[in-house]
Order: sequence, then structure tokens, then C-alpha cells
Amino acid sequence: MIEPTLSELVSATNIAWTLLCGFLVMFMQAGFALLETGLCRKKNAAQLMAMNFLVYTIAVLGYWALGFGFQMGGVGALTSFGGDATLSHEFTLQFGGKPFGLFGMQGFFLTSATLTPAVAALFLFQMVFMNTAATIPTGALAERWKFLSFVLVSFAMATLIYPVYANWVWGGGWLSQLGTNYQLGHGHVDFAGSSVVHLTGGVVSLVGAKLLGARIGKYDRFGKAQPIPGHNIPMALLGTFILAFGWFGFNAGSTLAGTNTHIALVAVNTMLASAAGAFSAALFVWIRYGKPDPTWLANGMLAGLVSSTAPCAYVGAPAAVLIGAVAGVLVILSANFVENTLKIDDPVGASSVHGACGIWGALSLGLFANGSYGDGLNNVAGKVTGAFYGDSSQFLAQCLGVATNLLFVGAMTAGTLWLTDKLVGNRVSKEDEVGGLDMPEMGVLAYPHDANIGEP
Repeated sequence: MIEPTLSELVSATNIAWTLLCGFLVMFMQAGFALLETGLCRKKNAAQLMAMNFLVYTIAVLGYWALGFGFQMGGVGALTSFGGDATLSHEFTLQFGGKPFGLFGMQGFFLTSATLTPAVAALFLFQMVFMNTAATIPTGALAERWKFLSFVLVSFAMATLIYPVYANWVWGGGWLSQLGTNYQLGHGHVDFAGSSVVHLTGGVVSLVGAKLLGARIGKYDRFGKAQPIPGHNIPMALLGTFILAFGWFGFNAGSTLAGTNTHIALVAVNTMLASAAGAFSAALFVWIRYGKPDPTWLANGMLAGLVSSTAPCAYVGAPAAVLIGAVAGVLVILSANFVENTLKIDDPVGASSVHGACGIWGALSLGLFANGSYGDGLNNVAGKVTGAFYGDSSQFLAQCLGVATNLLFVGAMTAGTLWLTDKLVGNRVSKEDEVGGLDMPEMGVLAYPHDANIGEP
């Protein structure tokens, strides 16, 4: 028996760590399903659970066929996994003598020529991240989204919308090259996905909810928003804790290296930001409305988690608490603005939790990164440093990454929904919406023995 070398043991450990964290992120799907279903009405519970179930399968197959290749096909050597350089073909254009990577060109269908152990581990981990983004809109468009339209839009997210932007940040694309091309810090940096995952899902949610229109009864004849309570608060809070648990895989796993002891700092920052987000949200609604509404506790915790996802590896513990605390208040202000000013009906607040707080997380990295981590990231010497620690160019790179997401993902979402509306229609009929979507859309009731299943 040939004993493995030290480098082989390191690579094997890193692959095992990455897979384990991917499994944790996959379990977050259960958290999203419980959270979204609990915050919506029982007459639509079977349809919502089915969306959260089926989006996983759509994501896996669409990402396997096309998405992974577009995203990671040109990423280059995987240093954590022994330097595997199987994925090294990026489609690049030259502008002003500078290379602009646009999308990968290897890894489609994971053929035998590309499916090494390193590539397999990367695929699984990146797939569950993409699936998180694809899941987010199911809550924002809930209770009036036609199931077939959901299937088509989710496939578009898995194959094109998410992978292309993710390539620009994580796959060696042009946003990651802003540092080497224009000396803007280390380029747009996003450790675990505040912009790549959450802002993408938030933008799709906001644009989709706007184009779909509000639920019947959400606004009165004067345009004033009316409360439509969820049917199961314990379910929603349980889902939130499942998400918080899985988030340790989300953030700490993004080291892609169990041999990197920095995972402990990442995990602690993640925990602190989530606690600060929930606590600041509780205080804010308690003071403003007189009661600490548990639904805002849940969204406050998620806001802290979303905002921590980009900067968690680059900031200290006090900054993590501050970032989470700001997010806990920001999510409430944003949700009120979306509902009352923009007149966009988002039943679970997804566009604020993932959109507004995704922006805050990406920008906070450009402010609070303390120069303790990230040496050589995106081929830039030195560690990632934000504006408050001497490098304002990093904040500019963060702003450019956010603006690009808003424009690209927003336009792609609008185009996709326009096309699906022409093909199959995006919104259910008025009769089905009022009576509940479980029977007309799914053929079964979530609560078949409930006499009040058809409440408005």
C-alpha cells in the first residue's frame, strides 16, 4: 500500500471539508421551505412547499448541464484541491488592452474529461449556493405565481442568470479583475455570496414581485397596504434556525479548505452578525410598534446572516456585530419602503432580506475589511483592506460589483419574465388565487381536513 503524501492528505481533507459544508448548505433548503410556507397562508402551503422542493431538482440539472460550465469553466487551478487545473478555459475579450473574462467554456454536463474529484467537490458546493439564490424568489412571488412559470424562471436562473454574474466574481471574470486591471483593491470581493447569491436572489425577487403585481386584497382602494398574516409562526421560526445552522457551511465552507484555521474566525463572525441582526430588529420593532414581532426577529437574524456573508473572513468581531446590527434595522426599513412606497407586495420580505442586506454586506466589506486576510486574492498582492483601514479603492470595487448585479440581473429577470408571460403566463387566475393554489396547481391540499382552507 502506497502511503499518501502530505499534499495529498491536505487536498483530501479540503475536499472532505468542502463536501461536508455543501451538505449543510443543501439542508438550508428545508429552512427556506418552512420559513416561506409559515409566513404565507395555509391555502397555498402545498404549492409553496412543492416550489421549494422542486427548485432543488431544477437547480441541480440546469446547473449540471450549463450553469457550472458558464460559472466555473475558466476558474483555473484549484489551489485548495491540489492545484487541479481542469477548468481553465474562460471566454475573454480585450478592452483597452485589458482582459475581461465573460463566462467559462468548460465543465458542461460534467463529462469524463472534466469530472475529477476536485471538480466534483467544487460542483457540489457551488451548486447548493446557486440553489439558494434560485430559492429566494419563491417567497417573494408566493401566493400568485403560476407553477409552470416558476419552473421556467428557475431553470433560467440555474443555467444563465446566476452563473454569468457568479463567473464575473468567482470564476475569474471581469469584476474579479478590477484589481489587476485598474488597481481597484482586490477587485470585487465577495467571500461567500452577499452579492453573488443573495443580491442576485433579491433582485429577481423585487423585479418579479413588481411584474407579477400584488396579491388580491394586499392594497385597499386608497393604495394602503393591508396585513396578510402568515399561518404558522412556529414553522417560520424553526425554518430560520435551520437556515442559521446551515449558514455555517455557507460561510466557513467558502474557505474551501478544512486545513485553513481561519474557518474559526469566519464561523464566529457569522454567529455574531446573526445574533446582532435579530437583536437589533427586536429592539427596533419593540420601540417603534410596541411589540417584538417574532416574524421580524426571524428576518432580522437572516438580515445579519446575509450581510455577514461577504465580509465575514475580512473583518474583526466588533465589525461583524455592527454589520449585523445595522442589517437588522435596515431590513425593516427596506421592507416598509418596498411595501408602502414602491407598492410591491413581497409576502416574506425576501427582496429586503437578501437584496438590501446583500448590498449592505458587499459594501460593508469595502468599509470594514481590516487587512488581516486575503493575501494574493484575485492575483493582487497584499491583504483585503477597506476604506476605513486605508484603501478606498476596495469600496469602489464593491460599488461597481453591486451596480453591475442590479443592472444585469434586473434586466435578465425582466426579459425572462416577459418571455414566460408570453409563453405560459406568470400569474394564476383570480379564482384560483382567492380559493387557494393547492388544488388547482398541485392537485392536493396541505391541510385537507381544515374547513377554513378557502379563506382569503
